[in-house]
Amino acid sequence: MDKNNYYANFSSAAGSNPEINDSEKLLNEIYVDLFLNRLQRLHRIEQLKEFIDQALDERDEEAFHKYAKELKELQESLK
Repeated sequence: MDKNNYYANFSSAAGSNPEINDSEKLLNEIYVDLFLNRLQRLHRIEQLKEFIDQALDERDEEAFHKYAKELKELQESLK
């Protein structure tokens, strides 16, 4: 089945039952929110690792502890 035909079949099936369509939309929004939230946390983790490296290079103990604490909390939230 080609992509255009698949999309047409999906669109007509989704439009045939408004209740399912609304619930599918809500579920998709929830999944997108969860996905984006996880991406933001993963990006922040990478930033924190860079900040920790920089703090170590500069021998900034206060910054190191601050970033390490936040990193630990973020990593625990992803478990």
